[in-house]
Amino acid sequence: MTSILKRGLAALAVSAALLAAPGLALAAGGSITVTYKDDIATLDPAIGYDWQNFSMIKALFDGLMDYEPGTATLRPGLAESYQISADGKVFTFKLREGVKFHNGRALTAEDVKYSFERTTNPKTQSPGAGFLGSIEGFDKMQSGEASELAGVKVVDPKTVEVTLSRPDATFLSVMALNFSFVVPKEEVEKYGADFGRHPVGTGAFKLAEWTLGQKLQFTRNPDYYREGAPKLDEINFEIGQEPVVSLLRVQKGEVDVPGDGIPPAKFREVMGNEAEAARVVQGVQLHTGYITMNTTKAPFDNLKVRQALNMAINKDRIVQIINGRATPANQPLPPTMPGYVKDFAGYRYDVAAAKKLLAEAGHPDGFETELFVANVDPQPRIAQAIQQDLAAIGIKASIQSLAQANVIAAGGSAEGAPLIWSGGMAWIADFPDPSNFYGPILGCSGAAEGGWNWAKYCNKTLDEKAAAADAIVDPAKAEERATAWGEVYKGVMADAPWVPVFNEKRYTMRSDKMGGADALYVDPVNTPMNYKYVETK
Repeated sequence: MTSILKRGLAALAVSAALLAAPGLALAAGGSITVTYKDDIATLDPAIGYDWQNFSMIKALFDGLMDYEPGTATLRPGLAESYQISADGKVFTFKLREGVKFHNGRALTAEDVKYSFERTTNPKTQSPGAGFLGSIEGFDKMQSGEASELAGVKVVDPKTVEVTLSRPDATFLSVMALNFSFVVPKEEVEKYGADFGRHPVGTGAFKLAEWTLGQKLQFTRNPDYYREGAPKLDEINFEIGQEPVVSLLRVQKGEVDVPGDGIPPAKFREVMGNEAEAARVVQGVQLHTGYITMNTTKAPFDNLKVRQALNMAINKDRIVQIINGRATPANQPLPPTMPGYVKDFAGYRYDVAAAKKLLAEAGHPDGFETELFVANVDPQPRIAQAIQQDLAAIGIKASIQSLAQANVIAAGGSAEGAPLIWSGGMAWIADFPDPSNFYGPILGCSGAAEGGWNWAKYCNKTLDEKAAAADAIVDPAKAEERATAWGEVYKGVMADAPWVPVFNEKRYTMRSDKMGGADALYVDPVNTPMNYKYVETK
């Protein structure tokens, strides 16, 4: 999201920044209500990594960098300013004056250093540690040889210097990602593993209440450093709401955003109602939905088996299940991302060829396996379609339909899961760059326990090519860098750790009180919803 990123169809309903439309009579203050079927697992910025908690974490915490609302344009965040050395390897950040944590303590450069070291410490088991992999000393932190990042230096209480081991074209974008958000050491030590239930940041909102399985309530931070934000006094998240019920409550004006989206079974009905369709916003998103295969466990450690699955899935039929709200995919990157290979053929849908490959791999009669899937519609129905396609080539896949957090946990566990349909959790760009679709979900660092590389895929040669692509920092060489990334992804597909299935289009819905027809703008960055700038009538 994560490359939104930190998902799938569930994310369609919330993957937008809710901004005030020009000319509307909007007012500061007020509250909104957002519903979800499932609770979130954590609000710890070093741990949280799915579309559902991304926007919540971004409301509670900040990073050194930020984005202009509704755009992919970077701007300083907790940093007032920054300087970059001539070789592109040393970044010096000057912190803003007057920034306070929710506990009242002033932000210092020591907090930045601590937060980076916490994320990269393997004991934290951060799924995003690899994003900070270009910082000098990262490898020693990961191996346990060091307890401090050699590349992070506190110059004075308001200045922090970060030295990279290699040029990294994505570094400033990473500074706007939640894994680099700043946390207070004393609060982390106070709550330990429960910090994710008792988050304390510098963000626009504070956590006021969290009743597990029922409700979260955020209240306005009156000391927030960014003038004019937040607009709202309160955000209420209601948990345990079935998507169909949530939609009905939006229609009645009781809910402002159905967090799990417009249920596919109701999509045509909503779009056929002129008044309701006027409150639906659609756009392109940097997204790919895919099936992961655990490449470290038999039978998916066999390339021919993985290639067979790529040829067995009828992607056009799956797109029909979601009312045509996607286009079939043949590679990890979405079509609008630099590095997408336009003439790449991919694996064709061919049942006979898939059977032949299985037989060559020593499985002429197929085999039995498990397919994990999030339990929010339409994901189980898509899983059933995948199950039928696999049965056609002799593979019997039992469906494990679980809460999203449990599927994520299964994929990130040391053992992993045989097959996972990523829908509801699928990849939306964390930041608009081709590297984001590699490191966390296909790179060797993401294959660690707690990571999002659920295929457990690790090709060190491709890792080296990826690092070389990211070392091309000159904007004048953007085309060269995109071509280099295209070669990386062609290499991934040759190894076939995934079955890329589709690239979704983005749809979201909101209540009347959140403004007129133009009140929601599709956000090209990962955050599902930018609560800092939401306004009501």
